[in-house]
Amino acid sequence: MTETAPPKSTLKRVRLLLWIIVALAAIGAAALFLVPREQTATPQAASGPVKTSFGGSFTLVGDNGKPFSSQALEGKPYAIYFGFTRCGDVCPTTLSRLVKLRREAANDQAMRIVFVTIDPANDGPKEVGQYAGLFNAPIIGLTGSQAQIDQVKKQYGIFAEPVPHAPMGKQMDHTATVLLFDGSGQFAGTISPDEPDSDALAKVKKLLA
Repeated sequence: MTETAPPKSTLKRVRLLLWIIVALAAIGAAALFLVPREQTATPQAASGPVKTSFGGSFTLVGDNGKPFSSQALEGKPYAIYFGFTRCGDVCPTTLSRLVKLRREAANDQAMRIVFVTIDPANDGPKEVGQYAGLFNAPIIGLTGSQAQIDQVKKQYGIFAEPVPHAPMGKQMDHTATVLLFDGSGQFAGTISPDEPDSDALAKVKKLLA
């Protein structure tokens, strides 16, 4: 049986269809590179003007079970860190580092260190108070209702969410950056976990100058 070649009109249509498919694929690939990917925002010390809306006033609960207003922080620089008491290594390492930096820059009274739990279901006033006391230096431990914590996280640009089936000490994935504020409550910079101690110390000294 003799095979018959397809009509030329059919071949033209097939070639046109293939070119259209190739063109659409190219457009789709280009879009992947041109459209910005969604990123989790981490506060950064920018070279330009800092947004004055970052941070702001809040009311949480202190280790004595009473309301704690951010007005109590006015008049002195402070470093604020969001973590949880069952954290395996990042949180205790960060708070220990802050205590060390503060002492090297000045003394324990020169700057307030504020620890805000991101796990209020497990960290009540007693827990945050006991945790803050482990570092043998003044640290303000704060908790609150879930709604209060969610609000202050939003104000300070903090990411935090549970990690399902995580081992002990890894139950929460969260922003590990320390936020620095001056005595008037204005955002002054950050200290990241991976930057050298010399750079972090320079930032604390500048904040206290």
